[in-house]
Amino acid sequence: MSLHERLRPWHGVLLAVFLAGTALMLWRADALTTRTALSAVLSGLFGTVVFQFTVGNVWGYAVEYHNAGGQWTDWPFLLPFVAAAVSGVAVAVVTGSVAAGAWTAFWAFVVVAGLVAVGTWLVVGYRETGAGQ
Repeated sequence: MSLHERLRPWHGVLLAVFLAGTALMLWRADALTTRTALSAVLSGLFGTVVFQFTVGNVWGYAVEYHNAGGQWTDWPFLLPFVAAAVSGVAVAVVTGSVAAGAWTAFWAFVVVAGLVAVGTWLVVGYRETGAGQ
């Protein structure tokens, strides 16, 4: 199997994120040195890891919800996104820090998605237990 057949569009997105992160750090540097080049490459790699972790997990959440029979317009599915957006914007406005807003949005999504998952698991388990009696 050739490399062309193994590459997916996702790999292209990750490469673009890496190149953007690296280019941004090089653009901000005063002078191009070995140290700034290495820092730029490490920054690009770090950005790629953060991007893959966040976007990959959100995509995984969406796919698993859909595969379990849910629709992407269901309120339980949308609740973590709404909570993340509202809390992220609120924190960013109050603190004036986009990074603090993004950090808050990420954790709001994680916590609310976890609560929705546990709540759904309990409701489904309760229904299955009651259905057999």
